[in-house]
Amino acid sequence: QVQLVESGGGLVQAGGSLRLSCAATGRTVSIARMGWFRQAPGKEREFVSAINWNTGWTYSADSVKGRFTMSRDNAKNLVFLQMNNVKPEDTAVYYCAADRRPLSITRLEYDYWGQGTQVTVSS
Repeated sequence: QVQLVESGGGLVQAGGSLRLSCAATGRTVSIARMGWFRQAPGKEREFVSAINWNTGWTYSADSVKGRFTMSRDNAKNLVFLQMNNVKPEDTAVYYCAADRRPLSITRLEYDYWGQGTQVTVSS
C-alpha cells in the first residue's frame, strides 16, 4: 500500500504562483508513476500532470503546459506541482496519485489517491 498526503493549497490571486507537495509513504519502492489531477465544482476530475518516478520524464495537460511544472524528490518520496501564472479556471481540489504499474505517463489509471488540497484562484 502507498499513502499520499497533499499540501500547499490555498488562496492565490490570478497571475500568482503556488507550489503543491505530495508526500508518499508506505511501499514507495513500488511506485512507477505519479500524477496530479484536479476536480472543480460540478465537473469531472481531470488530468493535470504526470511523472515517471525513475526517469523524471513528465507529461502535462495542454491547459497547464507552460504554466505548471511537475517534479520529484525520490530521496524524500515527494512530488511537487509548481503552479505559475494561475488563472481562476485553475480553481479546484488537486489530487495526487501514484501507480505501481510501469505504464506510459500518458495513461490515466492510478492505484492510489490522496485526499486532495483546495486551490482557489481569485480574479
